[in-house]
Amino acid sequence: MGNFKVVVREISLSTRRKLELIDITAQVERVAAESGIRNGVCLVFAPHATAAIIANEHEEGLLKDIEGKISELFPVDQPYLHNRIDDNAHAHIASSFIGASLVLPVVNGRLLRGTWQNIFLVELDGPRSSRKVVVEVMGESSD
Repeated sequence: MGNFKVVVREISLSTRRKLELIDITAQVERVAAESGIRNGVCLVFAPHATAAIIANEHEEGLLKDIEGKISELFPVDQPYLHNRIDDNAHAHIASSFIGASLVLPVVNGRLLRGTWQNIFLVELDGPRSSRKVVVEVMGESSD
């Protein structure tokens, strides 16, 4: 039996559009692989009230479909009360419904995800010069 270990890393990125899905799979997998965790969990968390984290297929048509559905469900041009102080209520509401985190298993030192599941930061109020994603891997380590 190994030791319990926790590794926390931060991914930094910038976004280019108001609404955008950014594939962060490679960066998250790198953190999991370099963590030394053999079996455990990997938390992917966006510490932002106007961004979200999802797992889905990286196919350009589907990404546009997801962006279209987000725009349809959370339209910008509504009389949101929050817009009296900041014109981004739609982004806050969308983040609340989509979710700011994702937990994936780590098995035999590798991040476990489905064949068609990539990890995305969903930018809901861009463009932003600085977005962060916190990746925390915890579990049994061979160290």
